[in-house]
Amino acid sequence: MDISVVVPLYNEEESLPELTAWIDRVMLQHGYLYEIILVDDGSTDRSWNAIVQLKEANPHITGIRFRRNYGKSAALNVGFAAAEGDVIITMDADLQDSPDEIPELYDRITNQGADLVSGWKQKRHDPLSKTIPTKLFNSVTRSMSGIHNLHDFNCGLKAYRKDVVKSIEVYGEMHRYIPVLAKWAGFSKIQEQIVKHYPRKYGTTKFGPGRFIKGFLDLASIFFVGKFAKRPMHFFGPIGVLSFLIGFVITLYLIFDKLASIANATPYRNVTDQPLFYLSLVAIILGTQLFLTGFIAELVSRNGSDRNKYHIEQVI
Repeated sequence: MDISVVVPLYNEEESLPELTAWIDRVMLQHGYLYEIILVDDGSTDRSWNAIVQLKEANPHITGIRFRRNYGKSAALNVGFAAAEGDVIITMDADLQDSPDEIPELYDRITNQGADLVSGWKQKRHDPLSKTIPTKLFNSVTRSMSGIHNLHDFNCGLKAYRKDVVKSIEVYGEMHRYIPVLAKWAGFSKIQEQIVKHYPRKYGTTKFGPGRFIKGFLDLASIFFVGKFAKRPMHFFGPIGVLSFLIGFVITLYLIFDKLASIANATPYRNVTDQPLFYLSLVAIILGTQLFLTGFIAELVSRNGSDRNKYHIEQVI
């Protein structure tokens, strides 16, 4: 099979007939062997009924229904597991992503050697309350991930080589960081394609300000797990040792200062009356705790089921 189109959706019953007909038209025009995987993320409207009807009319459609709303990442992860195409295309169900972009995305993967192609909605039809935070989010993500050639990490319209989606796990709000997950998994050929962005035609946006808070927390998680999952002591150890040494040096200073005052018969304050004493105490305790955290995390990592799980590209 050439292409699997994975569409996560939540309360998009009005858009689905038009979207699937549009995808079908593009596929037939280019002669692709394809499937459309519609993942209903616990919709409360008649989206599932629409999927059932579409499935009856088009055998290329597969429907997956969650019992409740789990989020876009969960829907994508299940869709990736079910996809059988050589190239996987993801797009939102709200008709803001254009299926007409599929042929070029497919060509970038199959003929130009890309592992992942992310869409860039250069001209957006969204309010400032969404576009300004998105620019900030993308800027921080570029800086932390080192993927400087992407302008829009969260664009729903993306294309993947099959190996990519079968090598990553998407959960939480991690769908925003799939390019980062792909990079950590060893897929470095990440490209960008300018795509058209259409105004929402039906329904209401599922965007909320709380998603950015969760998104940045997930970015921190990805950064830590990607770099230190198999060697957590390399993260906690140096910080803990540095904090302990700072506290220890301050303690030595206070002790020698008191001894010097006694030897010179000069007035001195009790060590416990000085703010530096409490600073050194906190530094020593914090350093010890961080070091022990790294040690325990190292034990957990070494006993984990995936401690020696690595992504192998080829065996000959």
